[in-house]
Amino acid sequence: MWLIRLLLFALIIFLIYSTIKYVINPKRKLELAHDQKKYFFFDDQNNVRRNFLITYKGVLFEGEKYLGTTENSFDVVSIFIWPHSVSALKGLVSEDFLFIEQKVLANYPNAKIDWKSPVKEFMQKSKGKNSSFE
Repeated sequence: MWLIRLLLFALIIFLIYSTIKYVINPKRKLELAHDQKKYFFFDDQNNVRRNFLITYKGVLFEGEKYLGTTENSFDVVSIFIWPHSVSALKGLVSEDFLFIEQKVLANYPNAKIDWKSPVKEFMQKSKGKNSSFE
């Protein structure tokens, strides 16, 4: 009888633990923000080899970090960002990509951000249009 009670107690503890792990899992938060078309930045800043994920307005972006040297330390100095689905970019404007750049630079202030196609070409056209009005 005591063994059954002990196993039942262990099962309840395990279920509570599993539920808490599920609720606070950042990957789940990323998926929820993606479904709700909100901004979420998922990254392990201690692991430079691991790419980060950003969801913004229902579009999932991935960023690849590269380590290099700054004036007095090793730090992330270059980041490439690309969308997972090009078709999901419909409706985004250059201000949206600048917002993403600002959020990434808040976490990696020494980094130079480069976009991969087709965002790269779009940003170059946007900068060209802005400079022609000045």
